[in-house]
Amino acid sequence: MRNLRIAGIGLAATAALSVLALPSAAPAAPAPAGVHTLHACGAPAPGYAACLAQVVMASGITPDAASPTGFGPADLRGAYQLTGSGSASQTIAIVDANDDPTAEADLAFYRSFYGLPACTTANGCFRKVNQTGGTSYPPVDAGWALEISLDLDMASAICPGCHILLVEATSATLSNLGASVDEAAALGANTISNSYGGGEFIARLTGGAAHYNHPGIAITASSGDSGYGVSFPATAPTVTAVGGTTLNWNGSTRTETAWNGAGSGCSASFAQPAGQATAGTGCTRHAIADVSAVADPATGVSVYDTTAFQGQSQWFRVGGTSVSSPIIAAVIALAGNASSYTNSFPYSHTGSLNDVTSGSNGTCPTSQWCNARAGWDGPTGLGTPNGTGAF
Repeated sequence: MRNLRIAGIGLAATAALSVLALPSAAPAAPAPAGVHTLHACGAPAPGYAACLAQVVMASGITPDAASPTGFGPADLRGAYQLTGSGSASQTIAIVDANDDPTAEADLAFYRSFYGLPACTTANGCFRKVNQTGGTSYPPVDAGWALEISLDLDMASAICPGCHILLVEATSATLSNLGASVDEAAALGANTISNSYGGGEFIARLTGGAAHYNHPGIAITASSGDSGYGVSFPATAPTVTAVGGTTLNWNGSTRTETAWNGAGSGCSASFAQPAGQATAGTGCTRHAIADVSAVADPATGVSVYDTTAFQGQSQWFRVGGTSVSSPIIAAVIALAGNASSYTNSFPYSHTGSLNDVTSGSNGTCPTSQWCNARAGWDGPTGLGTPNGTGAF
């Protein structure tokens, strides 16, 4: 049984109004005072990873899911100045563990609800496989199913014209998830998002970073949801580590601060990307994050899922760096630059990022590893998308 953990969050979201042509069901309402979240997956055992979705709970008991109250596609695209719909030549792969039996149906509902074009198996836009490329799927897990719905919805929100490939690992071991990344690459993905994390020590001993090295394919990973501290695969030397922010968006003005739950810090195991050499990270190895996007559950996103997480189906308000990883993977796909992209690319295009300069995710021995500042910092990296120019 998953070890579900409840954590309080105190920031209220500013109401979000849609400003783009994409329809939005309703503005993102402020989170109620004293709102709580539930981690969709428990803490990982050694050699395993946990998904990083955090579900907003009404009164700390049931999911806040009566209607979509989080940010929708138009909100996210407006806040990050994203235009265009992307190309069917770009495939965003989502790698997660276990099966989401309602993934395609839930994705269809989300896209229809927000006026996005259909993305189905029948029209060639959506494909779901197991970690060997087959259709014999692993066991169902409601927490991972919610994570899958979150990832598919964020890919759709940011790049509605892109194709989506879902690869379901047999289990949440780092070896199975890594094999799933290899399969996504073999099946032609342009970008691969990984919204999970585990310990980097075993990954280093077992050569796990090799699974996340596919030249010509952009790979993103969530930085973590426990505040200051690192996780794998975000620390892998070829991965774009994606941190998290608290996003306030009123339909015309965006403000962001570092989310206090985002993972960050200096890897103990993996090499520094070339772009970080002059970024002032204070670390000679891979310092995370590289970039960031919204992750605070208090300013979270709307997700549609009917696999019944905690007995609740339909709408959820969700946060965690599980949100930010597929957002950045989809921004890279929207830019159409995955074939020449590396995780050093944003370091030479900082003018196309929103620098996040306030907020903290804990205490640390080197100030910028846990405190936002001008330029690179741990919780938010170089900042959040301001269009696609940094990708």
